[in-house]
Amino acid sequence: MNINQIKNIGTVIILSAMALWIGILFGNSFQLNEATFNETVASEHRFLLKEKLAPAFESKSSNVFSFTNKIVAAEAEVNKALEAEGKGDMKISNSYQMSLTKASGVGFVSENNLLLFFLVFGLLIFGTMLFVVPDIKKIPGIKNDGIFKHPVNKGKLLGIILGSMFISFYILLYFFPQYIINWLIVLDPLSKFMNGGLASQWFLYGFLYTIAVLTMGIRMLIKYRHNKYQMVRTGSVMFFQLIFAFMIPEILTKLNMPSADLKNMWPLDYSFFFDYRIDQKIEAGTLGTFMFVWGIVLFAVGVPVLTYFFGKRWYCSWVCGCGGLAETLGDPFRQLSNKKIKAWRFERYSIHIVLVLAVVMTAGVLYTYFTGEPKIMGVLDTGTLRYYYGFGVGSIFSGVVGTGFYPIMGNRVWCRFGCPLAAYLGLVQRFKSRFRITTNGGQCISCGNCSTYCEQGIDVKWYAQRGQDIVRSSCVGCGICSAVCPRGVLNLENLAEDTKKI
Repeated sequence: MNINQIKNIGTVIILSAMALWIGILFGNSFQLNEATFNETVASEHRFLLKEKLAPAFESKSSNVFSFTNKIVAAEAEVNKALEAEGKGDMKISNSYQMSLTKASGVGFVSENNLLLFFLVFGLLIFGTMLFVVPDIKKIPGIKNDGIFKHPVNKGKLLGIILGSMFISFYILLYFFPQYIINWLIVLDPLSKFMNGGLASQWFLYGFLYTIAVLTMGIRMLIKYRHNKYQMVRTGSVMFFQLIFAFMIPEILTKLNMPSADLKNMWPLDYSFFFDYRIDQKIEAGTLGTFMFVWGIVLFAVGVPVLTYFFGKRWYCSWVCGCGGLAETLGDPFRQLSNKKIKAWRFERYSIHIVLVLAVVMTAGVLYTYFTGEPKIMGVLDTGTLRYYYGFGVGSIFSGVVGTGFYPIMGNRVWCRFGCPLAAYLGLVQRFKSRFRITTNGGQCISCGNCSTYCEQGIDVKWYAQRGQDIVRSSCVGCGICSAVCPRGVLNLENLAEDTKKI
C-alpha cells in the first residue's frame, strides 16, 4: 500500500468521525420532569416558569430545537408578564435553556456517551495519524508543488466550506450552546474525571482546542523535522496548551480554586480585571492572591523584559494558545495571508485601535470596581462598555473571525489584525528589542518562499534582496521563512540594538 492510499484511508476515517460527531447532535430526545425542573430553576422563577412549562412535563421532544423553543417561549411569556406588572427586576436574565436542556436529555447519546466519546475521538485521532504520519517518508520541509492549486488550501470553494464549518461552530459555541448540548453530554465522563462536574461549553472548547493543537502539532513535527527550531517551538506550544491551558485550570476547579490559564494575560485575557474575577481570587486566599499578582507581573514586567531579549516570539510563537492553534491547525493556510500594502496599512490601525479599546474598557471596569459608580462622569456606562467589547472583540473578532477565516484569509487573522497583546508586544519589539531576522542578500535567489509562507503578510523577500534586517512589529518570529529558505539567507537572532541594519 503506498502513501497516498494510506492517506486516503485516513481521510475517510476522519470524515466518518466528523459525520458521527454531527449525527450525535440528533441522537437524544428531551423529556422534562418536575424533579429536574425543581433542581435546575432558581426558587424565585420556579412558580412562574412552571406554569408555562407544565405541558412540557407530559410530552417528549424528539430533538433539541423543539425542546429549547418551548423554554424560550415560556421565558418570554414570564418576562413579558413581569414587565407588565412593573417587576422588571425579577425578569429571567440568565436563561435556563442550556441547563434545562442538558438535564432533560434522554436516549442513545445519554446512555452511551462514554462509548461515543472513544468512538468519535479514537477514529478522529487514528484517521489523522494515518493522514500525517506517512509524510515521514517524504523529504522534510515544504515542496513548491502547487500549494495555490490545492482544492482546500487555495482559499476557494472547499476552503470557504471548511471556513463556514469553523464559523458555524464558533457561533453555536458562543451564542447558542443549547443546540450542541449532546456534545457536552458525550464529554461529561471526561469532565467529571478532570474537574468533578459536568461538561460546559468551555470545557468542550478547551478539549477540542487541545486535540487540534496536539494532532496537528504532530503533523508540524513531521513536516519540519529537519529544523531544530521548529521542532522545539512546536513542542512548546503543544506543552503549554495541554498543561497550562487545559489541564491546570480543570485541576484548579476540582480543588475549588479559581480556574486560571497562568500563561494567559491582560489585555488578551480581557476579563482579568472584571469584578467577579478579582473577588474570586481574593476569596481564594494565598493562591488566589498569587494568581492576581502573577497576572499583573506577567504583562507589566514579563512582556517588556522578555520581548527586549527575545522579541514577541517568546509569547506569540512559543506560549500563546491562539498562536499555538494558528501554527498547528492553521499551518496549511499560512500562505493565504494578504501581502498587499493596503492590508499592512489596515493592520496598523486595526490592531492598535483594539489595544486602545482594551485599555479604555479596563480603565472603566476598574473605575466602577473601586468607586461603585456604574458610569464615568455620569455618561459612559462601564457595564455596557465591557459587554460590547466582550461581544465584538472577545467573541466575534477573536473567535468567529479569528479562527473561522483560517481557510480564507490565512492562519493569523486575529493575531495580525486584532490581538491587543500582540499590539503591545509589537510596540516593544519594534522600538526596544534585540530580536531581528538578519538577511544575507548576496545568497538570495528570489525564489519567494519566505514571503509566500509568511503568515503575517510580510514581504520577507524585499528585505532579503536588500540585505536588510527584518525589524517589524508584526513579526511573530515563527521562523518558517528561515525554515523554507533553500539558501540559508534568513536567521533569527538576538543581537545588540545598535547593530541593526535597517
